[in-house]
Amino acid sequence: MNLSQRQKKILEIVKESGPISGEEIASRLSVSRAALRPCLAVLTMAGLLDARPRVGYSYAGKEAKNLFADYLKRFTVGEVKAVPTVIREESSVYDAIVSLFVEDVGTLFVIDEGGFLQGILSRKDLLKAAIGGSDLLRIPVAVIMTRMPNLVTVEPDQDVVVAAKKIVDYQVDALPVVRKVEGDKFKVIGKITKTTLARLLAEVSS
Repeated sequence: MNLSQRQKKILEIVKESGPISGEEIASRLSVSRAALRPCLAVLTMAGLLDARPRVGYSYAGKEAKNLFADYLKRFTVGEVKAVPTVIREESSVYDAIVSLFVEDVGTLFVIDEGGFLQGILSRKDLLKAAIGGSDLLRIPVAVIMTRMPNLVTVEPDQDVVVAAKKIVDYQVDALPVVRKVEGDKFKVIGKITKTTLARLLAEVSS
């Protein structure tokens, strides 16, 4: 998230003269208070400025380099999750490969007849099965998938930075967003992928 020239000037003014009112800042920049309001809102929400009634704006002491991480933490997994592509555990590896290409995804989430998460299939899993020379129509995906409880998951109320760290730490392309239903059973309600995170970065940086 890059600061505009006006936002940078506001920070300089507040650093030098804060606490300072919005009207005073607007006067120094020769703009109206209304024109300044969006910039002040962004800087305040990002944590670069503190705003207090009847006191004015003061510098919060954060550096711009910390702005992006702090800003991303405001987004929860549930807010940015994508629609997951699921497949039943009795489906064949051939069916899984077809689903992968038809849906144009890199990861499939395997569920049982009750809709509960049982495993994950990656492109690498399917490639290994395909080059093995076996009859892909006869092999169920349950044989080659990564099973519970050896799955890395993320919950909808966690922030996206947590999800990003899991993707990096565990070297996976996608995480299932799950909701615990009963015991150790989970429903897949979404997914977070590298593409999801890249799209979010592009949106907040524009």
